[in-house]
Amino acid sequence: MHLAYPAVLSVLLFCTGLYGVLARRNAILVLMSVELMLNAVNLNLVAFDVWLRDALHSGQALTLFTIAIAAAEIGIGLAIVLMVYRNRGTSDIDKLRDTAEGHEPADTTAPAEKAEATA
Repeated sequence: MHLAYPAVLSVLLFCTGLYGVLARRNAILVLMSVELMLNAVNLNLVAFDVWLRDALHSGQALTLFTIAIAAAEIGIGLAIVLMVYRNRGTSDIDKLRDTAEGHEPADTTAPAEKAEATA
């Protein structure tokens, strides 16, 4: 098997996931794009493991760890997105950025300076 075929497929999957992360506004679609990127990495790990004929199959072992991390990431990420949707009523990332910045910064001038300014 040539290494070029799975490597090109992995690059295409990763680029598609990267486009999804950068271009999408819905948090669920961003999470799906991150999963697509992780699957591209998994494909690459297994392809190089087969190509190098590793006796320990370290690429496949790393792939199993990546799958476990991806499952935990999607579980926690989906729970966070659902709680944000319940509280805010939207999962639009642009609207969530506005809430992350918080309220106007508090006035940091001393009370004595405020008294002088009003007098």
